[in-house]
Amino acid sequence: MDLILLCIFLPLLNVAWGQYGDYYYGPYNYGDNDEWVNVYRQGFNFQCPHGQVIVAVRSVFSKKEGSDRLWNYACMPAAQSLGEPTECWWEEINRAGTEWYQTCSNNGLVAGFQSQYFPSVLDREWQFYCCRYSRRCPYSCW
Repeated sequence: MDLILLCIFLPLLNVAWGQYGDYYYGPYNYGDNDEWVNVYRQGFNFQCPHGQVIVAVRSVFSKKEGSDRLWNYACMPAAQSLGEPTECWWEEINRAGTEWYQTCSNNGLVAGFQSQYFPSVLDREWQFYCCRYSRRCPYSCW
């Protein structure tokens, strides 16, 4: 019986131990000194440099800090095959306290975020900064 329990719990222990400690975030440059773009319960506006797009997102949650998160983003130049950005815009605001799913309209690529925290609902509203590139084709093309 003890051997059976050991066979059941050993894989679980292995998975739990593998999740302990620092996570590997990949080869992305999140900015100088790995600073966060916000502080808890504060708004922020983050935009990649011109011609770059968001390639990675990192966040840390804290229930103690109003069920909020610290955020950081990594940008990289868009592929040369996409050409140059032809237009950039802010998408509609996703209101705090509601569920949402967001993609950039007009085949745009995400190049930034804007967010404001609302303590009354312990949530954030979001707005995506999107850019369209000169050679970006519709999703149905090959």
